[in-house]
Amino acid sequence: MNATTLGILTAAALALCAMSAQAFNEVWLEDLDLSVMGQQYGRPQKAKSVEQKPLTLGGTKYSRGVGSHANSHCYIDLKGAVVRFEATVGVDDEVGKRGSVVFEVWTDDVLAFASGVMRGGDQPARVVIDCSGAKYLALITLDGGDGIAYDHADWAVAKFALKPGAEGRPVTLHFQDEPAPQIARSDPARPAIHYPRVVGASPNKPFLFRVPATGEPPLRFFARELPPGLDIDRDTGVISGAIAHPGATISELAVSNRHGTARSELTFIAGRHKLAMTPPMGWNSWYVHGVMVEEQHIRDAADQLIKTGLAAHGYQYVCIDDCWADGREEDGTIKIIPKKFADMKDLGDYIHAHGLKFGIYTSPGPKTCAGYEGSYQHELQDAKTFAAWGVDFLKHDWCSYETIAKDHSLAELQAPYRLMFNALSEQDRDMVYSLCQYGLGEVWKWGAKVGGNLWRTTGDIGGGWSSNWESVSGIGFFHNGLEAYAGPGHWNDPDMLMIRAPGEGSEATDMELTRNEQIAHFTLWSLIAAPLILSCDMSQLDQDTLDILTNDEVIGVNQDPLGRAAGR
Repeated sequence: MNATTLGILTAAALALCAMSAQAFNEVWLEDLDLSVMGQQYGRPQKAKSVEQKPLTLGGTKYSRGVGSHANSHCYIDLKGAVVRFEATVGVDDEVGKRGSVVFEVWTDDVLAFASGVMRGGDQPARVVIDCSGAKYLALITLDGGDGIAYDHADWAVAKFALKPGAEGRPVTLHFQDEPAPQIARSDPARPAIHYPRVVGASPNKPFLFRVPATGEPPLRFFARELPPGLDIDRDTGVISGAIAHPGATISELAVSNRHGTARSELTFIAGRHKLAMTPPMGWNSWYVHGVMVEEQHIRDAADQLIKTGLAAHGYQYVCIDDCWADGREEDGTIKIIPKKFADMKDLGDYIHAHGLKFGIYTSPGPKTCAGYEGSYQHELQDAKTFAAWGVDFLKHDWCSYETIAKDHSLAELQAPYRLMFNALSEQDRDMVYSLCQYGLGEVWKWGAKVGGNLWRTTGDIGGGWSSNWESVSGIGFFHNGLEAYAGPGHWNDPDMLMIRAPGEGSEATDMELTRNEQIAHFTLWSLIAAPLILSCDMSQLDQDTLDILTNDEVIGVNQDPLGRAAGR
């Protein structure tokens, strides 16, 4: 071997050693346990975008990094080993010019980096953080103030530089739940009347209200000075009939059993567009049955609202979501899927026989979100059909209307909802009107003007693509500042309650919250005056979960007749 060859080999060996030393003194973010990284949509992806495509920022593809989605957080114990954190951040090119994200990096309790609002198409930002002396690092993404749609947030080439000779390695942190507090329970034997304490209706249209009351059976119900046209069933507490005249009436209710008598006032407000005087409470099929929903599920839900005692605490709507419609008859009448549903009128009668109310779903577009028949160009015909079936609540989901609307101008956003509201108003029965279009055009500012009683403010809370508590907290706290737009007859809707029995499986979501998270979820929804709509298998609810869902003091905040939503 000559001197030249020896020199080349020596240089190569030294280069390899240097590369090995450098690799040994670096830890890539993607190599940490990302299962504890929380985000509001999807799952964090190693070396890919949140949509599992190549990480791409400003036209450059990166082979290393983490693709996430606002809102997200990742907490890291630096183990005293890290001197520097580096990354290139931005909104992934896959969303085009959509999306808006704020990136933050915290060392202990110090904000070390804040990107400001970064939008799709912006050039990425370079992050270099001195971690000397820091114990912990937090990587945070926040939505840009306009919701989380398309907020695909990339931490490209994200890595930790270690101290020479460091023995420790950074690790992601998972915070354990504190012991859950005990939930107060009322005396199950003594009679009690629960919320709501105000109800609205149109004069001369069918009226149905089940007095929410508990106590050892048998219970006997009494009412003094009901509005003319209404009667109460003394065995069931169901008030029915049709209010004869407009105006407000304060009636005294009483419920008795062998342990005593409970009394309360119930205010009836009769007039034009006086529905949903408090946030609606009930159950929806989507997050438990999804596309597999069928008639027996709905009948079972009505039965379970009674059996579990939820109806006795104010839960009254039983709602079919998507996946029931099957094209149209020759005359344009919407059809039901015969293998799944036999007779919608009969189903509505079954629900009403329980003193409960019947909800259904459609889209202003040609197809629903799951591809079933929508109401496009059949709004009045469908409204008549729904009224004939005895429907009391309509969820109207934007879905394929995206292909009809010219743009997202207010005129285009409002048109299909105003059209359906006018169709509903012509019918001989009241139907609470729920707008579902994910907050487009700041719907909270105009939803009531087009007839909405409630309107979804964000994307879906669950569905197997969201990250449990991050979805709940992100959506819930997004409502800070929206409280001015909520009140009797018009409510911000952050989507359904993701509260279910521990370990309950589902056709539509794998979301599971800890007990403390469930308590916080129910409390937060109650504070912001949100509709309290369950979507779970009620037959599986354990007593601890029922205690959360039937806490009358918390429900009382949600159902306050003043209708004031909380802000921060």
